[in-house]
Amino acid sequence: MDEIRKTGRVTIPTDLDVVPETLEILKKWGADAIRDCDGTDFPQQLKDADAKIYSTYYTTRKDNAWAKANPDEVQQCYIMTGFYTAPGDTVTIPLMKGISPELMQVNTNDDITRWWEVMDRTTGQPVPPEQWSYADGSVTVQAVPFHEYTVSFLAYLIWDPVHMYNATTNGWTNFEHQITFDVRQPKTHKYSMERLRKFIAEHPYVNVIRYTTFFHQFTLIFDELKREKFVDWYGYSASVSPYILNQFEQEVGYKFRPEYIIDQGYYNNQYRVPSKEFRDFQAFQRREVAKLAKEMVDITHACGCEAMMFLGDHWIGTEPFMPEFKTIGLDAVVGSVGNGSTLRLISDIEGVKYTEGRFLPYFFPDTFHEGGDPVREAKENWVTARRAILRKPIDRIGYGGYLKLALQFPEFVDYVESVCNEFRELYENIKGTTPYCVKRVAVLNCWGKMRAWGCHMVHHALYYKQNYSYAGVIEMLSGAPFDVKFISFEDIKNDPHLLDSLDVIINVGDADTAHTGGIWWEDPEISSAIRRFVWNGGGFIGVGEPSGHPYQGHILQLASVLGVEEENGFTLNYDKYNWEEHPDHFILQDADQPVDFGEGKKNIYALEGTEVLVQRNKEVQMAAHDFGKGRAVYISGVPYSFANSRTLYRAILWSAHSEEELHTWFSSNYNVEVHAYVKNGKYCVVNNTYEPQDTTVYTTDGSSFALHLDANEIKWYEI
Repeated sequence: MDEIRKTGRVTIPTDLDVVPETLEILKKWGADAIRDCDGTDFPQQLKDADAKIYSTYYTTRKDNAWAKANPDEVQQCYIMTGFYTAPGDTVTIPLMKGISPELMQVNTNDDITRWWEVMDRTTGQPVPPEQWSYADGSVTVQAVPFHEYTVSFLAYLIWDPVHMYNATTNGWTNFEHQITFDVRQPKTHKYSMERLRKFIAEHPYVNVIRYTTFFHQFTLIFDELKREKFVDWYGYSASVSPYILNQFEQEVGYKFRPEYIIDQGYYNNQYRVPSKEFRDFQAFQRREVAKLAKEMVDITHACGCEAMMFLGDHWIGTEPFMPEFKTIGLDAVVGSVGNGSTLRLISDIEGVKYTEGRFLPYFFPDTFHEGGDPVREAKENWVTARRAILRKPIDRIGYGGYLKLALQFPEFVDYVESVCNEFRELYENIKGTTPYCVKRVAVLNCWGKMRAWGCHMVHHALYYKQNYSYAGVIEMLSGAPFDVKFISFEDIKNDPHLLDSLDVIINVGDADTAHTGGIWWEDPEISSAIRRFVWNGGGFIGVGEPSGHPYQGHILQLASVLGVEEENGFTLNYDKYNWEEHPDHFILQDADQPVDFGEGKKNIYALEGTEVLVQRNKEVQMAAHDFGKGRAVYISGVPYSFANSRTLYRAILWSAHSEEELHTWFSSNYNVEVHAYVKNGKYCVVNNTYEPQDTTVYTTDGSSFALHLDANEIKWYEI
């Protein structure tokens, strides 16, 4: 590789105690940017280093003097108490039970009868304010005996949740809790713009202001023992205040209720089918946040710096795939890369000049400790992310945390050097082109584009067995040769011709969740539009309980399309005869071992005329079905694996009547993938494992060749 490609496109962290080491790593990894982190400081000795300098900037914290002087403009959060049963005519509910008093403080300064809500959860109705009262941290309710009650109330965020997380994770002592102030409010808004100008003037060596992030933290609640209690990476409950909510009411023309946020205690997490009121609130927040963020970005540019946003932390209202985001005018977005899905979450963002992925492991003591194995984590992270990079590359990579911890692991330092070099090589080969896509695939759920690639993420990229199929499908698609779109039921409603541009629709998840659609399937325009799409020749892949919503004699509303139905006891009276397996089907021809369906789904049976591909104990795990001119495939569950990626690939091709396109830019071994960049006249073959692999590589004209690849190897070829 030439010298130019051995440097650039890499960001590294630094601190006061690692100045010479930073310069050494800068050279070794070919880095061209240096950054500080939460809990570190930028050393002045490095301000003249031959590298761009990023400064982490906190719009809502690190200024306790202001927060303490303006307690009325400290950020607030909606919280719901636990459920309390009334044993008699009254019930007393403690508000802060289960919540860290270091994190939050009950807001009694604003009108509690206006902004709080006591709910009778037995009836689902609010209790009139004259029937409850507050005193000494508790609400007493005039109750109906043996009804259940909750209280939704406003609390001040007296310790920034991310600062609390970082302090707890790293065992910090002897430090001041950083208070979260609200830039949306008038005094703090004016002060914050002056504060930003002052910061940039006092740091003339800084090239990039790395906003972490803007104004509202996702929902992150800790209990009395400082353990994480509730996390929602997309949560809006900490983006509220009477000031903001009054503005919202003026804009939408109806009264705000806490229940629009609290949502029965589910806090409108991404598995809930969102209400119209909650969607209205989100849209309002996006517009207002974008306006305010643009003001800061304009100041940043006027002061001669670039503006970069971190994808996470205080990022609520900045959903990067929505139209408001582009109006902010950011130069860059940086986010944490946990896998292929999180990489595409960053690399697919439009409206910025460049994107950057912060690779794992983070240089924190939870990984970098005696007996820790950061190399293993780094290898897993790189090989997983690389699949997605080969489809849609980020422009830069980087690392964060305490550099001194990483330096204690020389093997890790050497391995990262190889990652940096390989990243630069593949970026040079594929930049500026769209790789070959075999089909246009749309993932259909309630959120659509708004939460593209990350809709399943509860706490960034953590695994949950309850969403393994959605996570699996998205991870497979992140590195697969498809043009992937994310569409919502509203999109179909608003544009009847939307489906005309697609080859295959995928619907995956549990019944009655936002992922599968829930009550949307009662809308005849929706169900008939999708049936029409398949009948006229489209493909449909359903995983788990696709279209699952009990209504009018069906559990799966697309049962007639999928050729399968779910037994819930209501149809036990009907005999089921279709259990014969068809193991030689096109979809299964690469399956060299029993297909892994993960948790699967119970009680799925095939309708007449459906081909059962796999059934276990008379429960259908996979089936294929013709519907009109189209085809549908049912799969009970798909955890992410290379074998399952191949099965899904074949299922998509089969459902689109495109079996003949299989041997185009294709590897016979599912552990190996082929990515073609026709415009650049190049293609690569990549071994996704840490073991040697042999395969047959197919190109475009039916020609093929045998190939041996070393562990994790990638080979480039001219077309």
